[in-house]
Amino acid sequence: MKVETLAENEKKLGLVSLIALVIGSMIGGGAFNIASDMASGASAGAVILGWIITGIGMITLGLSFQNLTNKRPDLEGGVFSYAKAGFGNYWGFNSAWGYWLSAWLGNIAFLTLLFSGIGYFIPVFTGGNIASIIGASIILWLMHFLILQGVQSAALVNLVVTIGKLVPIILFIIITIFAFNLDTFTHDFWGKNAFNLSDVLSQTKSTMLVTLWVFIGIEGAVVLSSRAQNMKDVGKATVIGLLSTLVIYVLISLLSYGIMSQAELAKLKSPSMAYVLKDVVGPWGAAIVNLGLIVSLLGALLGWTLLAAELPYVAAKDRILPKYFAKENKNKAPVNSLIITNVLVQIFLLTLLISDKPYQFAYSLASSAILVPYLFSALYQVKYSSQQKNTGQMVIGIIASIYGIWLLYAAGLSYLVLTSLLYAIGIFVFRYAQKENGQKTFKTFELVWAIIFIILALVAIIMLATGQITT
Repeated sequence: MKVETLAENEKKLGLVSLIALVIGSMIGGGAFNIASDMASGASAGAVILGWIITGIGMITLGLSFQNLTNKRPDLEGGVFSYAKAGFGNYWGFNSAWGYWLSAWLGNIAFLTLLFSGIGYFIPVFTGGNIASIIGASIILWLMHFLILQGVQSAALVNLVVTIGKLVPIILFIIITIFAFNLDTFTHDFWGKNAFNLSDVLSQTKSTMLVTLWVFIGIEGAVVLSSRAQNMKDVGKATVIGLLSTLVIYVLISLLSYGIMSQAELAKLKSPSMAYVLKDVVGPWGAAIVNLGLIVSLLGALLGWTLLAAELPYVAAKDRILPKYFAKENKNKAPVNSLIITNVLVQIFLLTLLISDKPYQFAYSLASSAILVPYLFSALYQVKYSSQQKNTGQMVIGIIASIYGIWLLYAAGLSYLVLTSLLYAIGIFVFRYAQKENGQKTFKTFELVWAIIFIILALVAIIMLATGQITT
């Protein structure tokens, strides 16, 4: 028995693999386009304020994940397990559903940006045409079959890819540090007008979905905690990965403002990092960044396809989602969950043909979808810490919860009602799973929230039909 246990443990994920999974999940396409995404709505001063808010919010959220994984190792599903333990089955389901939605919607954004990078070298791929959709579909199913070989094999590939994609990012940071121009950075520091609090807050608000998008993946190690060699490594990997990624993102975005003006950054094509570096060193800089983008996105796609399949699988084992999602193949890969996830990605890839800005639309929707899982994880940190009479951890949870509520406000009505439409669809899946397990579908309080989702979904349909929301 001891030999078998040792062999099983060797196949599980160690600290380095978990850190690589967190960093690899967070540093995807967003890092390579963050300069123009933030410049489209914010000046350098507002971006700094945005990073301060995001840094405080994400660090407290990361510390919440660390605390909960250490104190509640029995909750192996992480994000949705916290919501279920603290607030019942329906919110546990919504957290699992929202996380899953965010994961596969994010993969659509990754695939879109991937072909923008490939299009730099092969112009037939522009990121939003038939050729790109065919190419994206091929890559999607290659990832599918790689993960079918086993989660550990996919995690090893992710480790190698994570190292590879950091090279052009570090090169960009080093070169732009030397090329940084303080006058360019401080020009229109608060925007075209002098400092105005309401205007600056509006600019700062515009950065929130961008910064949230680039940090999605902070919970990667938590989601895969059941496959970790040591549960304590999950918390360490989350915090180390978060702090490392935060430093990288802040440097990329702020250094870019010292190379080009806000107006110039906002007009750049994707990936904007390539064109910032091209402005400094010439075409070879853009070529290197685009190569890095391709490697990065392949890694992010692998990591997020893995996470998108893993969470429904774990949720189904915990009787939150239908049992169909819990099936494994001979390599212990979540085969049914993976199939459903990638079929949905394949269908939604067709939106690339009708969307004006497919990358921005996909990442904004993915960011909105994950707000519920993050908020309820923070709220459970508050509830659990108050029960344990741990004031320090409770304060951390309160700050993370305030950040989660602020994000709901910053997301804006359009994306919130669109996300509610997806959550309303989830009601039917929840009903099916509850009946399958012989449980009562809704408690009174849960029914009220289900009705709210339905009302917001109807609002979304009306807004889409009248052109108030476009893709």
